[in-house]
Amino acid sequence: MIEELNSEVPNVLAFKLSGKLHDEDYKTFVPKVDEAISEQGKLKMLVWFHDFHGWDMHALWDDTKFATTHCSKIEKIAMVGESKWEEWMAKVCKPFTMAKIEYFDVSQVEDAWKSLEDTES
Repeated sequence: MIEELNSEVPNVLAFKLSGKLHDEDYKTFVPKVDEAISEQGKLKMLVWFHDFHGWDMHALWDDTKFATTHCSKIEKIAMVGESKWEEWMAKVCKPFTMAKIEYFDVSQVEDAWKSLEDTES
């Protein structure tokens, strides 16, 4: 499931990803991102993995398409996770986007939010 989280900063979108992601998740997630890009221009994102179990095959393809079509429209991503493989995933994502990616442990979620509020990043 992809759940949108409240953000006080207009050009920051935040989402919590949990369970296993499916095509239906991307059918609601991608339009929200596209709408925000059309209103705000480049975005910053917080992506919080909570009890995350990955993607089914269709959702993995959706995620790949999203990364390639949005790679220049997102300037910074703060990834928040609970496990080593999620930290590793943040490193693997870097070649697929022009965004600056930072990984934060779940205990550092407030730092992740603050990193996105920084106007110079």
